[in-house]
Amino acid sequence: MFIIGNGRMITQSKSNPYLEDGAIVIKDNLIHDIGSTEHIKSKYPDIEFMDAKRRIIMPGMINTHMHIYSSFARGMNTEESKNFVEILENLWWKLDKTITLEDVKYSAYATYIDCIRNGTTTIFDHHASEGAVKNSLFTIAEVAKELNVRSNLCYEVTDRDGEEILEETIEENINFIKYTKENKDDMLTAMFGLHASMTLSDDTLQKCSQAIEGLDTGFHVHVAEGIEDQFDSLKKYGKRVVERYNDYNMLSDKTIAVHGIHTNKRELEILRETNSNVVHNPESNMGNAVGAAPIIKMIEMGINMGLGTDGFTADMFESMKVANLLAKHHLCDPRVAWSEVPTMLFENNRKIAEKYISKPIGILEKGALADVIVIDYTPHTPINKNNYNAHILFGIMGRSVDTTIINGKIIMKERKILVADEDEILQKSRNLAKNMWSRI
Repeated sequence: MFIIGNGRMITQSKSNPYLEDGAIVIKDNLIHDIGSTEHIKSKYPDIEFMDAKRRIIMPGMINTHMHIYSSFARGMNTEESKNFVEILENLWWKLDKTITLEDVKYSAYATYIDCIRNGTTTIFDHHASEGAVKNSLFTIAEVAKELNVRSNLCYEVTDRDGEEILEETIEENINFIKYTKENKDDMLTAMFGLHASMTLSDDTLQKCSQAIEGLDTGFHVHVAEGIEDQFDSLKKYGKRVVERYNDYNMLSDKTIAVHGIHTNKRELEILRETNSNVVHNPESNMGNAVGAAPIIKMIEMGINMGLGTDGFTADMFESMKVANLLAKHHLCDPRVAWSEVPTMLFENNRKIAEKYISKPIGILEKGALADVIVIDYTPHTPINKNNYNAHILFGIMGRSVDTTIINGKIIMKERKILVADEDEILQKSRNLAKNMWSRI
């Protein structure tokens, strides 16, 4: 049991969103109490006090769409790609087939360390390693447990590598989902991964729809990320991407439909009617030149819009900034995204996570999971309950995070990772990545 206090506290609680001098009491893995520093110190005089030194105290960040394995592509030379499908063919699908279980393990180490350093405490990951399917999710899970990072994992099912690997990917999903259900641990949960409509036949969708029955989880799937996905669906099946998934009962309040860039009004209505969650990934969309998701329209329609990174970065503060700018640029309207993007990140990501986690998360209140970050930021203009999102938007980056606490355990303090030998891990990661590049 310990106290973190003497900090400007952003709680993300609507009833008490900001404390100028706040403190929380952490007991085991939960927030036991919250209040002013003076009150908390007087109430608990004999327990350890961690001085935030007037820094920002706030909930850890949640990333609702990540690709851990993609970190091994950073800096790799690839063929020039002139469209989204060529990016997939020239980069990601080559990497998928080449990566080994050891590569998977160390890409997880490196990515999780990056997340810790950027204050991201919960990750919904979408994995692919066609050359090493079996036990790949369990390998990532071992690293997540070692570094104490809250994770939801799945494996992307696809037809592109043949029937044998297809069956392995379905089995990996099922085995891992059952494993997490048996363990009942909020630190590790699971979804059922699918790649995209354009690499999934009707037979495969039927198999996956049947396989998930009774498992009490949802699908995590890319939806109309590139226009090619819609063209393929219309040409082969005479229907649009969201309509295909809906026909196989794949859309629900536990579904994460990633991107949704090239969706029409009827598809958005289906997503709303099924209470599906859509996750926006602005930097990835810009980097792949696939367009901009209609996030303002989706929010106005009542769709639960979350925010992710698609593996582009581990920094959710960065994703928040870019989402704000992209929405303004896309609509040529400087009035939009001021409230919508913070809602996506701080409220809707929490809603998505709480569909898989039994206790409140992403909020500083009594009884919530103790995922907390301390940020080295001193405002040079007034900060209060009405404007703290502007301070986050314009003043804070992931590298500003000083201390990261996950599930009540201090994982990083004063920028020092406490749960692993970072230098040794990253050296091993560099060597493995170099070897993988040579195989590609």
